[in-house]
Amino acid sequence: MSQYSEIQKLLGAEAETLLGFNNPKIKKEQIHSPRADWVDHAFAASDRSNRVLANLQRLYGSGRLANTGYVSILPVDQGIEHSAGASFAKNPIYFDGENIVKLAIEGGCNAVCSTYGVLSGVSRRYAHKIPFMVKINHNQLLTYPNVGDQVMYGTLKQAADMGCAAVGATIYFGSAESNRQIVEVSQAFQMAHELGMATVLWCYTRNSAFKKDKDYHVSADLTGQANHLGVTICADIIKQKLPENNGGYLAIQATESSYGKIDKRMYSDLASDHPIDLTRYQVANCYMGRIGLINSGGPSGSNDFAEAVKTAVINKRAGGQGLISGRKAFQRPIAEGAKLLHTIQDVYLTKEVTIA
Repeated sequence: MSQYSEIQKLLGAEAETLLGFNNPKIKKEQIHSPRADWVDHAFAASDRSNRVLANLQRLYGSGRLANTGYVSILPVDQGIEHSAGASFAKNPIYFDGENIVKLAIEGGCNAVCSTYGVLSGVSRRYAHKIPFMVKINHNQLLTYPNVGDQVMYGTLKQAADMGCAAVGATIYFGSAESNRQIVEVSQAFQMAHELGMATVLWCYTRNSAFKKDKDYHVSADLTGQANHLGVTICADIIKQKLPENNGGYLAIQATESSYGKIDKRMYSDLASDHPIDLTRYQVANCYMGRIGLINSGGPSGSNDFAEAVKTAVINKRAGGQGLISGRKAFQRPIAEGAKLLHTIQDVYLTKEVTIA
């Protein structure tokens, strides 16, 4: 069975809807599509230093997706973000951080992203074998009552000294803490660039007011604006959740008329309710794709391979640059986790899956 046929099989009844969609509101000619010479295309004219360009090229030039313009990244910081027991009870070998790096290598990833502790503990053994990305801030769940706030866990010098090619950080856009986080991460990204490292930003929305009749934390308009704020502070790659709906601003404005600013053409001219259109709007907010959009793989469930392929197809056809998938991969044996990562990567290697 060909790779394309396998993708069709995994998509099932949604295959035609996702693979046959070819009428996006924002045309593909308007966006910067992933390409083999991505670093030259997107960053050669920028203020990124030669060392940053070299690390970006190393990241885009590694793994099974090397030199395609696409990336597949394994992120495992859930031991902090979701607590270690809850994250690793299903597969306890990942309490040992070395197995996280082994999975990323066996899975053919462009990079492995984890905590200071995980990466520093094995940096001399692996930093030259796969690009390291250290997550510099986290939200932890031991404080009582639980709070939602990203705080710094180490220094940029530590990241550089252990050989990191990139650093990652999260901002909870829309939260009461977001202005402080914007300043902290902006300054950290500037320092990372000075030290020669690339920057990746988790642009998550977070506020209880974003839950109305739907969960608008995953609305295209709110996540799109989060992306736009993220590229503004010079992130080199944006990580975002796949959009599931639209109209977050409209729902909030129904009770808080002064919230935000909209133009109705955001909903009529720039997006439809098709998932590829919603994700294309996220890409547009990353300077029309000049800064790459990677979508998260989501939690592990009963149908991980099909869900991962669906997410990858939507991301690729929207003009995105790949997936950063963790729980679906590490909450299973290494061989099976590597197979899932390969299945995701196959979407980006399959020429029949085109940009809409």
